[in-house]
Amino acid sequence: MPLWKVYHPTNAFTDVDKQELAEKITNVYEGVPIPKFYAVVIFEEVTSGNCFVGGVRHDKFIRFKVDQIARTLPGPVIREWWMRTLDEVIAPFVKERGFDWEISIDETPFDLWSLQGELPPPFESIAEKRWVAENKASPYTYQEKLPAGHFLLTPGVTG
Repeated sequence: MPLWKVYHPTNAFTDVDKQELAEKITNVYEGVPIPKFYAVVIFEEVTSGNCFVGGVRHDKFIRFKVDQIARTLPGPVIREWWMRTLDEVIAPFVKERGFDWEISIDETPFDLWSLQGELPPPFESIAEKRWVAENKASPYTYQEKLPAGHFLLTPGVTG
């Protein structure tokens, strides 16, 4: 799950803006691919006079706080690419509107997460593919933890 908390000035976004930004964020994660319902976006209004940057009141600042659980980012090249990708997604809503902004990502352990009481299935498993198709969490069997697609079981010794 990516959980996005967007701390923004009152009236920075219309309801249409919020819907569009949430869809764009979700689409980025869908391309990974992960189930769309993993993506959660919460908009938190910060009233005028309640945001300070460097000890100075700043009423044109937006903070994106992201918790990622479903996937981790291996290595500096992928991490930089991901940050640049997310900046491109949010730019029309912040940069192009004259806001200052900041984004940070925390990666929390995959095994300390559940959805509707179900532990998420392994990456690229049969169950995860089903969750993507159904766009919801549901019970799965031990067999569904296996990788989706064709795989061969071979002897332990190869020639």
